[in-house]
Amino acid sequence: MSNVFSRFRPHGSRYHCFLPWGFLLVCLLMSGCATRVVSTPPAKPSTGTYRQFGKEYRLLPSAAGFTEEGMASWYGEPFHGRKTASGEVYDMHKPSAAHKTLPLGTRVTVYNKQNGKSLEVRINDRGPFVAGRVIDLSYAAARELGVIGPGTAPVRITALEPHPGDVRLGKEEGVFAFQVGAFASRQNADNFQASLLKRFAHVHVTEFFDGVDTFHRVRVGRYPSREAAEAARSQMAAAGFEDAFIVAE
Repeated sequence: MSNVFSRFRPHGSRYHCFLPWGFLLVCLLMSGCATRVVSTPPAKPSTGTYRQFGKEYRLLPSAAGFTEEGMASWYGEPFHGRKTASGEVYDMHKPSAAHKTLPLGTRVTVYNKQNGKSLEVRINDRGPFVAGRVIDLSYAAARELGVIGPGTAPVRITALEPHPGDVRLGKEEGVFAFQVGAFASRQNADNFQASLLKRFAHVHVTEFFDGVDTFHRVRVGRYPSREAAEAARSQMAAAGFEDAFIVAE
């Protein structure tokens, strides 16, 4: 959902590469990068674009009338218990899914074209960033759809009308930051942090172990709510970080 630092699993990869354009050349000289995409989880319209592996993805402003066919994959460990792109904690034992462009919070029906099984899931993550794959299912969703064994399956995705009780997550509280890069080398991450501290008051490095490798993610800011972070997005863009994305700490 890769570059030289990633490891593809049979059921799909959950790794992503990201660096802001302003620092692309510097970061390429220092090291590669890999991290999972983390962005906002609204059941409201989404806007903007982001870039992964040299390809730009434009977030859909609405899921109305959306349908798509392609291959589904799934993911479980080691992401169980970690934050999803929406800021929610990933529970591999509950149905959920990741999609590259649908608004986070969208409910979709996933129909397995091989066995005729279908399941409703909510999109709360980004990916999969693997050619031909259109959705990454949680372990529970993949089990219900009969995808665990083969690892992938041809599916049809259909967006559903919002439920009256759907929660809008755009104003959730907590601690939020902008992720601006990720490195396999701690030294490269520290060097990048030092350069950013000349421009930003709060810059920190967090570690993420994916079960194979450790990555060092560089983040800017400390905001008390997602809404506050969203309000600062234009400032980040003006500083050269148009592709920075919001993460829940």
